[in-house]
Amino acid sequence: MPGKSAKTSTAKDTAGAKGRSNSAFMKPMQPDAALAAVIGSTPVPRTEVTKKIWDYIRKHNLQDPNDKRTIRADDKLKAVFNGRDSVSMFEMTKLVNSHLKDVK
Repeated sequence: MPGKSAKTSTAKDTAGAKGRSNSAFMKPMQPDAALAAVIGSTPVPRTEVTKKIWDYIRKHNLQDPNDKRTIRADDKLKAVFNGRDSVSMFEMTKLVNSHLKDVK
């Protein structure tokens, strides 16, 4: 049909894409000692690392009440945040990733 693109999406195409997961995020990673003090020492996927850190932040009331995007570090999180007193939730991901190693 003229005017149509060569590749059109079908219901079958989109259903298949939704069922896939990114294996890089699901691969178990080993936390180093600093991160293990917050989330435990067993290897977990990156998605679980993020969930466990947020559980810790909420449990210890470490979000800035005036700006929920800012995390105030206690002693354990300071070690993970490279000694910083506070970080944004966006910076947190980058800092946490540096404390994860591939499981061998």
